[in-house]
Amino acid sequence: MTTTHNYSDFQQVQKSEQFQQLRKTHRSFVFPMTVIFLIWYLAFVILAAFAPEFMAIKVLGNINLGIVLGLAQFVTTFIITGAYVAYANRKIDPIATDLREQMEAAGAGEPTPVEVTGYATTAPGSGDAS
Repeated sequence: MTTTHNYSDFQQVQKSEQFQQLRKTHRSFVFPMTVIFLIWYLAFVILAAFAPEFMAIKVLGNINLGIVLGLAQFVTTFIITGAYVAYANRKIDPIATDLREQMEAAGAGEPTPVEVTGYATTAPGSGDAS
């Protein structure tokens, strides 16, 4: 049995300027936001561990600052998620969609058909032969 399969040259796509722009755009949001949130989270843990009297400050009735800051952790998680979704929709998705459409238009990034014989098929250069 002989079939023809096309294999994507993802390394070529990864080297493209458009893919590099996609990575840069993604990282420009994710890395700073991760650092900010980790600092905020660690500050909460450090305050809870080393400044219990600060965390015990009453805010409203029996609600203390520790509870407020702990609940704020959840709130900031939802805010960061919403901000990322908005950022991705505005900045990342258009680049990713354009790149995907270009790959699909070029045969899903598969420039050269490879003829494979037998039942098992492998990508060229993968080291496996059928």
